[in-house]
Amino acid sequence: MNEDVFNMAIRKFLKEVGVTSQREIERVVREHKVEGDRLKLRMTLTAEGTPLKHVVEKEIDID
Repeated sequence: MNEDVFNMAIRKFLKEVGVTSQREIERVVREHKVEGDRLKLRMTLTAEGTPLKHVVEKEIDID
């Protein structure tokens, strides 16, 4: 395995996830589809065929 190629592929994937996720969160807030003034976010990372399950949770203010 080429570590540099692998590392770059992971970074590219994570960048896409970050950019598209931010757009979707902003869209939902902009379209007033959120109740209250806080948004509880959860991101779950899995990899098919592996035991990987990484969960990140965060609450953010939207006011």
